Amino acid sequence: MRTSFTPVQLARTLARTALLAVTATAVAATAACGGTGTDSASGKTVTVYSADGVGPWYKSRFAEFEKRTGIAVNLVEAGSGEVVNRIDKEQANPQADVVVTLPPFIQKAKAGGLLQDSGVDTAAVPAADKDADGKYVTLANNYLCFIANPSVDASALTWDDLLKPELEGKLQYSTPGQAGDGTAVLILLQKLLGKQGALDYLTKLQANNAGPSSSTGKLQAKVDKGELTIANGDVQMNLTTIKEKGSKFSVFFPAAADGKKSTVAVPYVMGLAKGAPHKSDATKLMEFLLSAEAQKSLGPDAFAVPARAELRDAAVAGAGQSASSVLKGVEVLPVDWNTVLTDLDGDLAAYQKATGS
Repeated sequence: MRTSFTPVQLARTLARTALLAVTATAVAATAACGGTGTDSASGKTVTVYSADGVGPWYKSRFAEFEKRTGIAVNLVEAGSGEVVNRIDKEQANPQADVVVTLPPFIQKAKAGGLLQDSGVDTAAVPAADKDADGKYVTLANNYLCFIANPSVDASALTWDDLLKPELEGKLQYSTPGQAGDGTAVLILLQKLLGKQGALDYLTKLQANNAGPSSSTGKLQAKVDKGELTIANGDVQMNLTTIKEKGSKFSVFFPAAADGKKSTVAVPYVMGLAKGAPHKSDATKLMEFLLSAEAQKSLGPDAFAVPARAELRDAAVAGAGQSASSVLKGVEVLPVDWNTVLTDLDGDLAAYQKATGS
């Protein structure tokens, strides 16, 4: 039976239908943006996919960038490998404008065709800290370290000490191949012990390992609470957490049998994502983050070392500790990350076979 309407009823029905259609369209648009943030008043937005660790520094810099340009910044943080994997999966419908991750994952992103030349001026950054083809540039320098719960004196801990049975289930390191810092653990041990020696050591360490972890940052709270005694980390993230959250864990570098302490650099490296939806605004953000003004704040605000050469020797402020102070007496071993990437699949397969993870 067909329903008839008076003119007034018909007008009200059409109005309700139009309202429902508008609401449905708005909901669909919100879902499509992935929930990474909101646009600025100008309607301009840049999306950054970044390895976790520099969130507080980003917050201040992004706020200043929006104030100056009217461009809002949406931040999506994850593990270093996860960031690149997400961009890879979204190639048919790119969401990220700027990607910031650790090596060798930034090299992996370039090799996979996930980056494009930004055209940003990187003259202030040394040649060793940027891609010769213009696909990526170091944003902030950082270094692998370990952290320890206050229940232990970490100042004299050695690699052999980490194998002691009393640490069973009380030690954890982020998984190589998934997290940049975890991959750096494998690389550092390869530098110290050779590839087979590194596998032999990590096989022994597996007896104490609490399990896999795709994010190094999530291990901090566990060490602070005493759920873990030892975990890997990185200088910038750990010192920032101590300052911002009052964490009580200590930062240390395991010593070799001869007492020497070593580490490798794990810088935050930035690139422009291929197919970036907001390329022009994204390059403006990249230029801002590489500016002397923004870079000067890396030391006092983030415990990182600036990428700009002229700022690296500047005094670093903050809570009695700095990247420079904790690295005293620690040798930073050079790493060819392109070679690391070439060997990575084979090295990870060997690691997984040796550790059963």
